[in-house]
Order: sequence, then structure tokens, then C-alpha cells
Amino acid sequence: MIITRTPFRVTLGGGGTDLPSFYSEHGGFILAAAIDKYMFLNVNTPIVDDKVRVRYTKSEIVNHADEVQHTLAREALRYFGVTTGIEIVSIADIPAGTGLGSSSSYLVGLLNAMHTLLQNQASPQTLAEEACHIELEVLKKPIGKQDQYMAAFGGLTVLDIAREGKVNVTRLDLSVDVLEALEHNILIFYTHDMRDATSILQTQDAATKRKDCTVVASLREIKDIGMEICSAISKGNLHRFGELLDVHWQSKKRLSEGITNCQIDAWYELARRNGTIGGKISGAGGGGFLMLYCEEKKAQLREAMRSAGLRELNFRLDFEGSKVIFDVVSRDGRLAHIQRQNHVENGMALVAKHTS
Repeated sequence: MIITRTPFRVTLGGGGTDLPSFYSEHGGFILAAAIDKYMFLNVNTPIVDDKVRVRYTKSEIVNHADEVQHTLAREALRYFGVTTGIEIVSIADIPAGTGLGSSSSYLVGLLNAMHTLLQNQASPQTLAEEACHIELEVLKKPIGKQDQYMAAFGGLTVLDIAREGKVNVTRLDLSVDVLEALEHNILIFYTHDMRDATSILQTQDAATKRKDCTVVASLREIKDIGMEICSAISKGNLHRFGELLDVHWQSKKRLSEGITNCQIDAWYELARRNGTIGGKISGAGGGGFLMLYCEEKKAQLREAMRSAGLRELNFRLDFEGSKVIFDVVSRDGRLAHIQRQNHVENGMALVAKHTS
């Protein structure tokens, strides 16, 4: 049995510039923070049969991995050459569709567990690149590379994405006082609205590919703002960070009509009237969590948001990324059974191909 714990993330700057349609022309820049809300994956090799079991909000029991409906689980099993005799159970602190990167946290956590099961430890870079390969190239999702890298690396992290897609990962080195102030002044509220980010990202992606002037200009502005946010935080100027969050939000809203709505705008204006310097909806937009930066009137802001029906998400920063928290490999022959399916030869060849 292998259990992995993989963090969710909030984006502080540059969101949207990690999509291939943008970074292939202009390069991408992301500043994000992993938080102590997690996806837990339990991966086990059943003793009594060769079924494939995948348990999440649904429960699947099938005879072959190709029959699995959960796309991420199915493609991860295919990647390693696993066809039968595996059980995958996931439990998350936060629901899917809320803008904190849960899908990529699931996939990175599963890849981490599979590597451990095969006694082949993988680096965060390898996990991130494998997850990007599965989501972007195999499943053709209209998403970027932020979520996979943040799930793998954790921390308060800069992702500098080159035009050819290579991601340079840098941990932001801040004093304890600045880190504590950042944690203390960022407030996150759940809007109770869940959404499928695919349609929003597809619209943005299509507009970028056809070189829509408004969308491309907004993304270039978001990239510049993200770099300025990074500079402000690095210098300990968190008030400026809060101001730039508001500028970021105004630019983000121009990317797609689905990013905001009348209710979200009303909540944001309520927050601004009650001490918020700046903020934005996390993820692609349309719902999920409202992230706000507030320095002085936190009690007033919390009461205003509570009265509006929003629930606060208490959090701390996570600096570990995806990790194995329990590792007991069964010695009853099941591991040998898996290895006989040519994981090591076939699966590891794929790993080498897509991480070289």
C-alpha cells in the first residue's frame, strides 16, 4: 500500500500565461503558492483478484485498465503498462472544480504512488513533466503547466516557461516575517459555486490561437503584472502586491465572459468596501474560491463575507509538494505480478522518452 499527499495551489500572478497557445509565442510566467489542503491517493495491489478498482466520487470495478472511465487514472495506468490488479482510492480536502488545481494534484499524486510501488523514485521535475505529457499531449486538455508543477514542487514558486515549453522552477526565498504576513493577509473564501474550467479555458485558448487582440494583450499584461507581483513580494512590499492583484483581476476578466458574473462582481465590490486591497477568483474563473488581500480590517471583511454566504478557507503554505506519507509494499507476489506486465521495460521507457 502506498499513500501520497499532494497539495493544491493558489495563483498569485501570471495565471493563464502557462497555456501552450500563449507561451509558445510569448513565454509564460507564473507565481503560485501551494497550500496545506491536499489530495490523498491510496494505491494498493489487491490480494484476492486481478480487478482494477478506482474509487473517487464514483466507484469503478472493471477487469482491465482500458475500461476505467476516470481519464486520469486510466491514462496513468496505461503509461506504466498496468492493465490489471490495482486499486486506487482518492480523498480530497476540497471538491473538484473549485479552481485550486485538483485534477493535476490527483494525477501527480498517482504518478508518485506508481513510481514508489515500482520502487523507482521520481523527482518533482519528472512527476511534473509526466503529468503535463498525460494531460496536455495524451488527453489534449486545454490547460497549462502550472498545476502539475505546483503539485509536484509545492512552495511559493516561480515557473518561468520558455517558448519551447521548458519550465524553469525557482523557489521564492523570503524571510519568515514576510511569509507569515503573506499567510496572515491572504484570505480565501469559498463561493459555493463549482464549475468546469474546460469551457472557459477552451474559449481563451481558441482566442489566443487566432491572435485575438484583446485576449493576447490581456495575457501579455497579466504576464507583466505577474513579474511585478513577484518583485514586490520578493522585496517585502506586500501592500503593492495587494494593489497589483486588483489590476490582475481587471485584466483577467477580459480573457473570457465566463470568468466572472454579476454575483462574483458583487462579492468582490463588497470585499473592496470592507478592507480588501485586491483579489481575484482563483483558477480559470467562474466560481470556486475568491482570494483576497487585506491588511487592516480582517474582522470586518470576514463578517461581510460571512453575511454574504461565503465560507472562509483557513490555510498555511505548503513547502513539500507531492510526497509519499505511507509505504508498505505487499510481498505476497502481487508486486511481481505487476512487474511481469512489463512495467519496467515498457513504462520506464516511456518515462525516459518524455523526461529526456
